[in-house]
Amino acid sequence: MHLSADDLAQIAALTLEHYNQCAEDFRAGTRDHDVSQNIAALLRHVEGEPPFTLLDFGCGPGRDLKVFSGLGHLAIGLDGSARLAAMARADSGCEVWQQDFLELDLPAERFDGVFANAALFHVPSQELPRVLGQLHATLKPGGVLFSSNPHGDNQEGWHGARYGAYHDLSSWQRMLTAAGFQELEHYYRPAGLPRAQQPWLASVWRKV
Repeated sequence: MHLSADDLAQIAALTLEHYNQCAEDFRAGTRDHDVSQNIAALLRHVEGEPPFTLLDFGCGPGRDLKVFSGLGHLAIGLDGSARLAAMARADSGCEVWQQDFLELDLPAERFDGVFANAALFHVPSQELPRVLGQLHATLKPGGVLFSSNPHGDNQEGWHGARYGAYHDLSSWQRMLTAAGFQELEHYYRPAGLPRAQQPWLASVWRKV
């Protein structure tokens, strides 16, 4: 299935409109999510001496930006939703860029790490190699990309008012490797449950 430019524009517009419309509910519903396992997975693989310069890709209302900055790192957020980006700026005090995932404008070799928690699954599969290439380029040499996405059987499409692509592990590994990343680790979440009750696939990658 090939998505045209118009298709991609509609996917971005409707998905972002969903987040703009439900921004307050989204903040309330995710405020208490414990992603400390994911934050630790990123930070333990970043090489060099802290503080690190980190991009919270798909930062939402800024929950994790506050954690990163509280740990002493320079954290910059990015989100496509205007309302979520404004919330993130106000709540975290961090710099936040409003950018559509399909129209990124990222500085070269700026970041020690990219934290893409529950974000990249919104990128249609045909556009993912390009977006991964842009994340690769914005990382410093040897930089680290963390991602966590709901996994599936490589199907994609509309889920309510949001578009999503749900990759299995082998498909995700192929795409990240092709984009110039080396896998460091992966795991399923929430921890300690049977696989059927672990909807999230988390993985950590180094730029090579």
